[in-house]
Amino acid sequence: MTVNIKENERIDDLQLKGLKIIQNPNWFCFGIDAVLLANYAEVKSKAKVVDLGTGTGIVPLLIYGKRNPSQIVGVEVQDAVADMANRSIELNNAGEIISIAHMNLKEAPKKLGKGKFDVVTSNPPYMPAGKGIVNPEDQKAISRHEILCDLEDVIRVGSELLNTSGKFFMVHRPLRLVDMLLLMRKYDLEAKNIRFIHPKPGKQPNLMLIKAIKKGSAELKIEKPLYVYDENGEYTKEIHEIYGDMWETEEK
Repeated sequence: MTVNIKENERIDDLQLKGLKIIQNPNWFCFGIDAVLLANYAEVKSKAKVVDLGTGTGIVPLLIYGKRNPSQIVGVEVQDAVADMANRSIELNNAGEIISIAHMNLKEAPKKLGKGKFDVVTSNPPYMPAGKGIVNPEDQKAISRHEILCDLEDVIRVGSELLNTSGKFFMVHRPLRLVDMLLLMRKYDLEAKNIRFIHPKPGKQPNLMLIKAIKKGSAELKIEKPLYVYDENGEYTKEIHEIYGDMWETEEK
């Protein structure tokens, strides 16, 4: 299908069932965190999924390619980025399953419906508001800093969207772990699994994946660590298995 490609945009092949994504490297391109999140999310056949802060739609596209959901809604507040995501969906003829809800994620429970979804995923801004000088109109700043929403908003909204026993998956920085656990308990999400992502053996983790269940029982499992590089500086076997052939599209 032919879609409009704007100045500075490019089409990247995801090497997954022919799927492609439109990106603008002057703004941002998806990174390993989004790929790990999409792989980590447990999405059963015909599940209804929401991705909060979907950006250009990479997580919905990967879940669409790897799983068999009945519906995926990507929530994105930025006009130009939501437009790019919509054009990627059009490019992939995926509109029957994936849609983009152009709004602040705080509006999602009211507009999409409370308790209507089986899975919520999120790769939210990592940097708390007030950390450094940022331009609130800049696409990269909005994606990386808690300008239009914060961690509490993401967790509260995720809980409200989920049905009882629905699953919440998020990728974030380990330094926010205590905040995550406290906020999840506050909003009826019980953390069940955590997996730390290390650059390589011997290095501290710089990312983490977390799974929580709506109104779940109190039982937390720390999974085996995931290493991106091995001792020789090569990508590990597990990273190769997760990433497949998508290396060309990863943000360096």
